[in-house]
Amino acid sequence: MNAIKFLTQNEAIVMDQLLMGKKYAFSTDSLMELAGLSCASIIQHVYPTISKKVLTICGPGNNGGDGLVASRHLVQFGYDVNIYYPKRTDKELYHNLVTQCKHEGIEFLESMPTNDQLNNDYSLIIDSIFGYSFKGDIRAPFDTIIKDSLINTKTPIASIDMPSGWDVENGNIKNLFTPDLLISLAAPKLGSKSFKGKHYLGGRFLPKEFLKETNLTIPKYNGSNQFVDITNYQN
Repeated sequence: MNAIKFLTQNEAIVMDQLLMGKKYAFSTDSLMELAGLSCASIIQHVYPTISKKVLTICGPGNNGGDGLVASRHLVQFGYDVNIYYPKRTDKELYHNLVTQCKHEGIEFLESMPTNDQLNNDYSLIIDSIFGYSFKGDIRAPFDTIIKDSLINTKTPIASIDMPSGWDVENGNIKNLFTPDLLISLAAPKLGSKSFKGKHYLGGRFLPKEFLKETNLTIPKYNGSNQFVDITNYQN
């Protein structure tokens, strides 16, 4: 496997700004759709058969949007999905994503399931609370979710882009939960170097010219696959 560039937080922010600028002309919703599809495809690949429901926990930003999109695609793939979205963003894009999920029959929960419910009712938890832009303290209601529910659950967790609450560049310095599966988007972030679980790269949307301009190195995707396994990549 070719060398992989792990991005700092600022590099990830600048990359997104460049993609959505005039030169490359991507929109937030188009990137979110592609990212969410790749997340759902990876989850279907890693967990092809599960006996119980999937719970997606969505944060207020783009990472939460990725989770909403992934949930919709997972229902299309045959999964039974619940969503807990406690702090919603009052923008048309997010209203539309919620509407799309509701038309798939996805139930939006009014409260976070108890630890017993997480263990007994769900086969997988999708963590789409915070992504690469997170920094600072973890505030309510996500502090309890991250520091209690996700740390104590026995149900496998799949985190989108970064495990929520981890330092984007320094990893799990707060001794929070460690997911079973990490789905990095576009390019892995520096803080994921210390992650030891299943690690996949998704978000297959970076133009060839963009890769040349940014000197960004990513592994080759095979055929029409929306993901590549980077678990055994040695830094």
